[in-house]
Amino acid sequence: MIGAGVEGGAGSRRLADGTTMPLLGLGVYLVPDGEETENAVRWALEAGYRHVDTAQAYGNEASVGRALREGDVRREEVFVTTKFNPRLEDPVAELERSLERLGLDAVDLYIVHWPQGGPTWAWPGMERARERGLARAIGVSNFSAEELEVVIAAGEFKPAVNQVKFNPFYFRRGLHDACERHGVALEAWGSLTQGNEIGDSALAAVAERAGRTPAQVLLRWAVQRGVPVIPKSRRRERIAENAQIFDFALSEGEMSALDGLDRTEGTDVALENPWWTTTGRARGLAGRLVRSLRG
Repeated sequence: MIGAGVEGGAGSRRLADGTTMPLLGLGVYLVPDGEETENAVRWALEAGYRHVDTAQAYGNEASVGRALREGDVRREEVFVTTKFNPRLEDPVAELERSLERLGLDAVDLYIVHWPQGGPTWAWPGMERARERGLARAIGVSNFSAEELEVVIAAGEFKPAVNQVKFNPFYFRRGLHDACERHGVALEAWGSLTQGNEIGDSALAAVAERAGRTPAQVLLRWAVQRGVPVIPKSRRRERIAENAQIFDFALSEGEMSALDGLDRTEGTDVALENPWWTTTGRARGLAGRLVRSLRG
């Protein structure tokens, strides 16, 4: 078992608690446990990634751990995140199980995956995990500005991170501003729009002017704001391509053009259809049905 840590440097963000988080990470959501996850993590480390994001709900922590142990990068150079599944009972006990699967003494960041049961119910357990040294930093995911403020008011430690769906098409200005106001880093999932908007003509125009791919432009748009990103891919060439975002910059005009793609009207809500609620599940199913009928 190896201790937690990360080295600072270019392409990173200093969190409010002093932890340094690389702006580029590999996400492994929906990547199957086993060879596919191990390969993705190994290829990412080879491409220069120093940040890996997994979760108890993903079922692939053991594969992430194997790839970290078998790679050539020292543990202290890699920022490792996992997330507490709030359908379970005890954040501390579940993190101990995660650490066994990962083969680590501690993670760099431990996140409440979504606010099921209310924004504060899991937070005392998260704070205990931090106090016991099982996680260097603790945070939340899919929390609205209001939910974030409730946690901050109730807890001894405020979340270091709020990981939410965030890209030019879901540019949640109100939530981003609330996070910045409270000294909480907004971290983006869904940076590549889950492939849904990658062919957008306005995005393509910016990418063409920048001489980059649409995916690289989407990632650059976020990191240029200091927002960490965790794009997922199982393909070696895509993983390498997604890392090529620190050798160019988008102009003010290009950033504004991308900002204008927002469909959320600057909301401070984290997710339009929260899957952990009855209403959210119904709306999500309806949306998937509409998309399938459209072909």
